[in-house]
Amino acid sequence: MKTYDIVVVGGGPAGCFTAKVAAESGARVLILERDPEIGVPVRCAEAVGEEGLKEFLEPDPRWALNRIEGVTFFAPDGTRVDLNVEGMAGYVLDRRTFDKEVARLAGDAGAEIWTRASALGLVREGKELRIEVDLGGREEEVRAKLVVGADGVESRVGRWAGLRTYCPLKDMEVCAQYLMGGISLDSSRIYMYFGRKLAPGGYAWVFPKGEGTANVGVGISGEFARERPPSEYLDAFVDKFFPSAYILGSTAGGVPCTGGLRRMVADGILLVGDAAHQANPVSGGGIIPALKAARIAGRVATRAVFEGDTSAGRLHEYEVEWEEELGRAHRTAYAVKEVIYELSDDDLNGIARSTNELPPEERTLGRVFRSALLRHPKLILKLPWLLLKMGVKR
Repeated sequence: MKTYDIVVVGGGPAGCFTAKVAAESGARVLILERDPEIGVPVRCAEAVGEEGLKEFLEPDPRWALNRIEGVTFFAPDGTRVDLNVEGMAGYVLDRRTFDKEVARLAGDAGAEIWTRASALGLVREGKELRIEVDLGGREEEVRAKLVVGADGVESRVGRWAGLRTYCPLKDMEVCAQYLMGGISLDSSRIYMYFGRKLAPGGYAWVFPKGEGTANVGVGISGEFARERPPSEYLDAFVDKFFPSAYILGSTAGGVPCTGGLRRMVADGILLVGDAAHQANPVSGGGIIPALKAARIAGRVATRAVFEGDTSAGRLHEYEVEWEEELGRAHRTAYAVKEVIYELSDDDLNGIARSTNELPPEERTLGRVFRSALLRHPKLILKLPWLLLKMGVKR
C-alpha cells in the first residue's frame, strides 16, 4: 500500500494547484482524477479576470483564447448598457488545455497523478487516512496523512468528513451551455442578459472565444429548475437572439453560490474550490477563487503534515487565511446577490435606463448597484453595513 503525505481527490485547477504548492514544499502528493483525461468534460463558462489570472500563470495563447476588454448588459426590455470596466480586463479560456497546464505544473513539481481513479471511501487509522480507490475496475488502497477534497459541488470527501456541504436550491445556479459558431458580436466584450422570463434567479451569457465562436449559456436558480430545466431556457434564448448560429458542443452543471462554507476542514481533511462553495456568489465565477484557495491550502496542508498535526484545529489556519483573502468579500457579494434577486424586470429596466444617462466613463458596476439600492429604500434598510462598505449615502 502506497503512502503519501497528501492525497488530493479531484484533478481540476483547485486540486492540481493545491498539489503543486504542496509538492514544491517537499510533500509527497498524489492526485486522484476520476475521469480518463484531465480537463474533460468541461463544465464552465471559461471566463476569468486578467489580474487574478496573472497572480498564478502568465496568459498563454494556447489556452487564453480571447482577451476581453468590456462588459455589456442587456435589461429585460432589451436596453443595452456598455459598462466601463477599466482595469478589469479578462480572458475566455480553453479549459481543456488550461486544466492540463495546471496539472502539468503539479506534475513537474513532483506530484503523482492518477487518472480514471475514483475515491470510494475514507477510513481513519490512527493519524492516517486509508483511501479506497477504483482504478477502472481494479481496486487499490493508498494511505495519506491528509486528504484534500477538490471533488466539486457534489464533494464526497466533504460528506465522508461529516462537513455540512448542503447547498439550498435558491443558492444553486443550475446551468446549461452551448459552444456555438456563427456568433456575430464584438469579440472583445462579454455579454450578459437579464430577465425573469429569460433566466429566473440568474442570467444568460455570451462569452466570445474568437473566430465567430462563443460560449452561450443560461444559469438559473435551482428553485426554478424544478419547474423547467435550464436547457429549455437556453434553447429559447438561442432561438430569440441567435437563430442562425449553430451548436458545436454542449455542457451542463451546477455552481454553489452560497458565499462559502462556514467549515471547510475536519481532522485530516480540507476542502477547496466548488467543494467548499468558493465561487463568486454573484457571477458564479470559480476559477480564480479556486486558485487563491488552493495556494493557501497547499501551504497550510504541507506545514500541518510536516508538523505532525493535521487536526481540524491546526487546519483552521486555512479557514482564517481564506477569510482574509476572499471569504469576507464573498459574503458581501452574497448580500449583493440577495439584493439583485429581489429586483423585478421593471426595476432592472429602470436601472439600465438611468445608467445610460451617465457619461460613459461613469457607467461602472458600482454605480449600477448603487442605483439599484437607491431606487429601493427597503433594500437600503436591510443592508446598512453593506452601504457603509460601498460608500452609499441614504
